[in-house]
Amino acid sequence: MNELLPIVGLLLILVGIAMLSILWTSSRGAPWFPTPRVTGHKMLAMAGVRPGEAVYDLGSGDGRVLFAAARHFGAQAVGIELDPFRYLWTQLLIILLGVRGQVRVVWGDLFGQDLSQADVVTVYLLPAANARLMIKLRQELRPGARVVSYKFFFPGWRPVSIDEEDQLYLYRVGGRPG
Repeated sequence: MNELLPIVGLLLILVGIAMLSILWTSSRGAPWFPTPRVTGHKMLAMAGVRPGEAVYDLGSGDGRVLFAAARHFGAQAVGIELDPFRYLWTQLLIILLGVRGQVRVVWGDLFGQDLSQADVVTVYLLPAANARLMIKLRQELRPGARVVSYKFFFPGWRPVSIDEEDQLYLYRVGGRPG
C-alpha cells in the first residue's frame, strides 16, 4: 500500500495540473478542443501552404498543426498558446522531434502577439474570439495572407473557399477580406 502512495500522489498532481489548465484557458475564452490531425492537414492544404511560408496557429494547443505545417508543407511554423502546460508540452515535442529551426511556440495571449509575419493563420476558436480577432487580422496581416478557420466562421467576411464536410473556411486578406 505504501508503494502506491507516490504513484497516487503523482496522478493527483497531474490531474490537478490538467484541471487548472482547462479552467485557465476556459476562463480566458479559449478552452482546448484539439483539431483532429487530418483536419489540421486539410486546413494547411486548403490554404495552399508553400515551403518557407510562415504559418501561425493561434491557440496551438499540443502543436499538431505546427508539426504538420513543418513536416508536410516545409513551412516555418509559429504557435501561440495561452496554456502554460500545453506550451511546455509543445516545447518538449519541438526538441524531441528535432524541429527547433522550423517550429517555435510562444506563450501568451494571441491578442498581444504580432502576427504581421504570417502568410497563413489557422484558428479553431470560438465565435466570440473570431469576432474579436477580425480587427487584429485586418490590421496586421499583409495583403494576400490566408486565414483558415475550423468550425466557426468570421462574421461579415466572405470565405474564398468552404469545405462544408469538415467545416473549414478559407479567407484571403487584402483590402477587403470578405
